Amino acid sequence: MDKYTVNLNAMKKYYYLLTLLVKKDIKKKYKGSFLGIIWSLLNPLLNMIVLTIVFSTLFDQNVKSFPVYLLCGSLLFGFFSTSTSESMHSIISSASLFNKVYIPKYIFTVSQIISNFIFFAISLIDLVIIMIATRAEVTMNILYAPIYLVLLFIFTCGIGLLLATITVFFRDVEHLYGVITTILMYTSAIFYPATIIPEKYGLILTLNPIHYFIKGFRDVVYSGVAADPNNLLICTFIAVLSMVVGVIVFERKQDKFILHT
Repeated sequence: MDKYTVNLNAMKKYYYLLTLLVKKDIKKKYKGSFLGIIWSLLNPLLNMIVLTIVFSTLFDQNVKSFPVYLLCGSLLFGFFSTSTSESMHSIISSASLFNKVYIPKYIFTVSQIISNFIFFAISLIDLVIIMIATRAEVTMNILYAPIYLVLLFIFTCGIGLLLATITVFFRDVEHLYGVITTILMYTSAIFYPATIIPEKYGLILTLNPIHYFIKGFRDVVYSGVAADPNNLLICTFIAVLSMVVGVIVFERKQDKFILHT
């Protein structure tokens, strides 16, 4: 039995612990807040209103139903950005616990990503509300949407595990990553149509992995067209690759966590 099979069995064995950690993260998120989890709905809506006012005046002629277009991008990127940023601290902040008793360390990282995915799923209600309010056209192709969400979750888990590992040894990564997420945000065509980018700068979008997930999700939800096979293949490749790399790096370095936390 190889070590990856052992980890899979450990996931089943510690499933109850994983659920407890997810519940803890959810309760902690809005602890002391009067509205609590309702903020998962209000925050995206308030941000959408502000960004729509600012950017719709610039791209009104290029983008129809701008609020829907905006949410399709900002919600997905927000999940990725928040999950990966919080993943960086998942091992360091839990060191006092796993240094005393044996617990699969990846559970702390995965639990934070799962809890953020739950908040993300709740925030998708905003997208439904706005689509209804703007009378956006909905086609059967929207059934492809969950595929992109699952692939995005896998991709985020892979990047989260990788960042959690690197941060244990290099704490400066968390400051650098803030700059990286800002660059990714502005090169993901979230606030503007990708068509306005000159052809000579098209490489900017090509090198941005998040853009593929946002584009695929927008195609089936916002544009109502069938999923592009090439885009779907790229998203699958990116998701699987990030997960494989994340798991391998985490697995090889986790025994040294205790020396650096």
